[in-house]
Amino acid sequence: MTLWGGGRFDEGPAESLWRFTVDISDRRLLSVDIKGSLAHVAMLGEVGLLSQQETASISEGLLAIRGEADSGSFEFLDTDEDVHSAVERRLGELVGDLAGKLHTGRSRNDQVALDFRLYLVEAAGDRVVQLERFIGVLVDQAKLAGEKVIPSYTHVQQAQAVPLAHHLLAYAWMLKRDVDRFNDAVVRLDVSPLGAGASGGSSLPLDPVASAHNLGMQGVFTNSMDAVGSRDFAAEFVWCATQSMLHLSRLSEELILWCSTEFNWVTFSDAYTTGSSAMPHKKNADIAELVRGKASTVIGDLTAITALQKGLPMTYNRDLQEDKRLVFHADDSLAGALDALGGMVATAVFHPPPPTAWVTALDLAEVLVERGVPFREAHHVVGRLVSALIADDRGFDDLTPDELIAADGRFVPSDIDRVDPVRSVDARRTAGGGSMQSVATQIEQLEVFLER
Repeated sequence: MTLWGGGRFDEGPAESLWRFTVDISDRRLLSVDIKGSLAHVAMLGEVGLLSQQETASISEGLLAIRGEADSGSFEFLDTDEDVHSAVERRLGELVGDLAGKLHTGRSRNDQVALDFRLYLVEAAGDRVVQLERFIGVLVDQAKLAGEKVIPSYTHVQQAQAVPLAHHLLAYAWMLKRDVDRFNDAVVRLDVSPLGAGASGGSSLPLDPVASAHNLGMQGVFTNSMDAVGSRDFAAEFVWCATQSMLHLSRLSEELILWCSTEFNWVTFSDAYTTGSSAMPHKKNADIAELVRGKASTVIGDLTAITALQKGLPMTYNRDLQEDKRLVFHADDSLAGALDALGGMVATAVFHPPPPTAWVTALDLAEVLVERGVPFREAHHVVGRLVSALIADDRGFDDLTPDELIAADGRFVPSDIDRVDPVRSVDARRTAGGGSMQSVATQIEQLEVFLER
C-alpha cells in the first residue's frame, strides 16, 4: 500500500522503483507513529473535522493496532511502502473506509518529521539513563580504588602522580557532559511539526497547538517549510551520540592497554572477555576493541547526515529518507556500547603498580619555586639532576639528601620526602587537581547529580 497511489497514477510502481525506494528501517517507528496518529485524530475531533463517532472509531482502531505493536503481533506486509502506510492499511482492515480520514490535514512530510522527533526524544531519554548508570559505575570504582596512586600520562609518558580514582572520574565528568548535551538537545527535539502539512500548512481549521498538547510536546513549529524540510535536530542527536562514543572509545583504548601484560593494571571478568581460537592463554578485551571500532562508524554516520543536508532545496526531498538509517545505527551503537562496556568496567578489578619516582620531578621544582626561585631556573636545576641520575642508571628512589642539596643549595634534607609519589598527591592543593580531597569532592558532586 502507498499513500500516493491511485488518482494521479494509472500504473502501479515498477518493481525496481519499489526495491530502490522502500526502506523498512522506519518500522521501528511503529509505536510513535500510532502515538502521533492518535493525537492527530483527537485534534481533528476537537476542531470538528471528525464527528465524535468517527473520532472514537478511528481511535479505537489505532489503540487496537498499538496493542498489536506492544505484543509484537503487528504484521508488516511486503506491499507496505513504509510504517505510515502499514498503519493506515491495518486501520482500514479494522474500521473500513473510515480509515481514509486519518490522513485529513496531514502530509507524510509532517508525519515522518513528527515520528522521528518523538522517537529521538525517547531515545535521548534512554541514553541519558544509560550514561548516568555508567557514571555511577565509575563513581563506584573510584570509591573502590581508595588511595591507590598511579602515574598520569602526557604524550604516553609518566607525568604526575594522581589517585587512580581521579583518573576514573575524569571519564565520569566527560559522560556527565554527554548527559547535559542529550538533555539540551531534547529542547529542540520536542517540537511538534503536525499542521505543517506538505510544506505550506493547510486551509483546514487545524490546531497545531492542540496536536502538540495531545502529544505532550513542549513546542510547536513556527515555519511550516522549516518544520518538514530540516533535519538539524537529527544531526544534533547523532553529534551527541558521536561525542559519547568518542569518550567511550578513549576509555576503551586505556582499558585495552591496562589489561595487557606490560601494564597489568586491571583484570576483567571472564563474562566480559573473549578467548583466542588458537592461543589457549589469551583473554581479550573485545568489548573495548569493538567500542573503539564502532566509534569510527558512528563518526561516519555524523559525516553522512551532515552531508545529506548540505545541498537540499526547500522543503522535503526524498534524500531525507536516508536520515533514519544513519540515526538508528548511531543510536544502536551507543546503546550497545554503554551496556556492554558498562558491565565490563563494573566487574573489573583494578590493581595498578605504583608509579616511578620520576613523577615527582615537578614537585621538586615547586619546592624551589616556593622559596622564591624563578620556575624556569628551578626546572633547569631538577632537569640537570634527572640527567645526572639517568647517566648513572639511577632514579629518584636512589637519591640521598646530600645529593639533593649538592644539586642546589636551596634544597634542605627534608625535601627528599617529596620524591615519594604518595606524598606528591598529598601535597596537591589545586581545587579539582589530583588530590584525595579533590576525589572526595568530585564523588560527592557526582552523587548529588545522580540523585537529582
